[in-house]
Amino acid sequence: MKVFFKGVSILVLFSIGCLHLNQAQEFDTVIVDNNRKPFSIVDQITDPKQRQSLLKLLDQQNPHQRAELAEAFLVAFPQSAFLAQVYEIAAKSYIDLGDYTRALKHFRDSLRLLPENPLLLVPLAGVQVHEGLIAEAKESAWQALEYLERFSRPTAISEQSWETLERQLKASSQFVLGQAAALEASEAQSKTRRTELLQQSQKFLSQARVLNPGDPEIAYLAGLTYSWLGKTQEAARSFAAAHRQKGPIQSKALEELRRIYETSARESHTSFETFLGKLSTESRDTPRVSSSSSHSARLQLSEYAGTDACRMCHADKHEAWVQTGMARMFRPYQPENIIGDFRQNNEFYAGDEVHWEHGRVKVAAGEKRFLFARMLTEEGRHFFEMKQSDGQWHRFPVDYTIGSKWQQAYATRLPNGRIHVFPIQYNSLEKRWINFWKVIDPPESERANLFAWDKLTDQTNYQLNCAVCHTSQLRNIKGLGFQPDNLEFREPGINCEMCHGPSSRHVSAMRRGKPYVKQPLDPPVTFDKISSQDYVAICAQCHMQSALRKPGLQGELNYFREDGLFFRRYKSRPFTEFSQKAFYKDGRFRETSFIVESLLRSACFRKGQVNCGHCHDPHST
Repeated sequence: MKVFFKGVSILVLFSIGCLHLNQAQEFDTVIVDNNRKPFSIVDQITDPKQRQSLLKLLDQQNPHQRAELAEAFLVAFPQSAFLAQVYEIAAKSYIDLGDYTRALKHFRDSLRLLPENPLLLVPLAGVQVHEGLIAEAKESAWQALEYLERFSRPTAISEQSWETLERQLKASSQFVLGQAAALEASEAQSKTRRTELLQQSQKFLSQARVLNPGDPEIAYLAGLTYSWLGKTQEAARSFAAAHRQKGPIQSKALEELRRIYETSARESHTSFETFLGKLSTESRDTPRVSSSSSHSARLQLSEYAGTDACRMCHADKHEAWVQTGMARMFRPYQPENIIGDFRQNNEFYAGDEVHWEHGRVKVAAGEKRFLFARMLTEEGRHFFEMKQSDGQWHRFPVDYTIGSKWQQAYATRLPNGRIHVFPIQYNSLEKRWINFWKVIDPPESERANLFAWDKLTDQTNYQLNCAVCHTSQLRNIKGLGFQPDNLEFREPGINCEMCHGPSSRHVSAMRRGKPYVKQPLDPPVTFDKISSQDYVAICAQCHMQSALRKPGLQGELNYFREDGLFFRRYKSRPFTEFSQKAFYKDGRFRETSFIVESLLRSACFRKGQVNCGHCHDPHST
């Protein structure tokens, strides 16, 4: 059996373009399609030599020179935060040069730092199957398909271009799986196993043809598998489809068509030209792959009952939940909930240098530091006083607390109803006030600019940026999306039904003593009986930082009523589009915001089907 290695040069250009134009998103904020932040990834490099070297690499089109520049960069900057991207460029350059040994090495180095990269996994799978690494090729192809479903398009690629490229990437992955199954069939010891593998190959190739019907290599290999299965007519139609496309496959397909004609069609006294013409007409129909919905019939979702309704029967769980960080995530002001120092260590100086060191916030006094904020109490009430751009001190009351453990933020409510988060937060580990956004945001962050507070823009608006994960049943009352106005929530903090789903029907049935039959995923969710994938998806409503959020049909922003589910399986923004401050240099996520992303990356989840509840009890402190 012979298989074919598909070229992937176009992916090199796409990858280089993405790195060159990508934007870095601030994290700890809501991400929707229209609020992606314009910070260039390259602009985050503070070392001028490293920056110049990377720009030179990105601008190079010749694969030989590109490979040399990539290797030089890796030698000169072994601690760069951009090693994954440079390894990727080097790997794809070596593919163009036909040096698959070096390509494989750099592929693995890049994926070790950034595993979730379908633009890299697809050509890697092609190289692996070409080199006879069948098991590895199958794993790479499956991972590519998984990530293509899980991640949204890179912002550097237009929606129209991505739609085409995504189909091609999926088709290439299915093609690799078809190749792998065909190669395994050639080595099968039994006829039954050989037939089974060829049928698998044919299934993968049919899916590939649906996604990319104009690819002659897919059609040609499909023809071979049909031939090996003894399905002559199907093989002939596939070879005819491959023969219609100009290129090196055209002549090979013609040879196979002549062989089929000589062995099965000559006796019909039909000329080869007539035979070929008939096949060409028949083969123009694109194969169709049937699809079936994965959603089982579920109960129609009921209304939300509220936390107090749960307490009636689950008093112990409710009491434990009240003490959790989720319940305390966002609370109306009460003096006893304040953990910040508003009496002694209650001043904040702008101009100090703030950075992470060994997982802790470190602050060094700046040469031009000046007093920017004073946190104080008056008659038992807590206030922020900040020196604004006009040089005057302005006072704001604390109306809400955000968080209750290692760090606490504070917010004030304006007369227009908008809630704004103060730029200064209290870190209880260091027992000091810090500009937290300055620590986590990329350069030129608007919200990290202390004097931007004067403007009270969307950047510090609580409803717009924070409420989706800090409040329960958030919606736009006008049926629209994420906006600074017209947003309301049912309860502050994260209530029972954010995780268990709308439970009015359950509450009513229990009060009447009339239990009903439901599936584990129907509200209220029975967590110990659902899959790890569903369990994590529910937690991902708040704990997946990369989620690209979309409003519901009636303005729902963190709860939904679509497909019989109260939660949505969000797509993620590509990780390369986050600020480099979000990651350690070895690729690990640096911030606790990426909890779900870290779990999905782990062997515990991928191989052991672990879920969040195996380690965490959401009802305890």
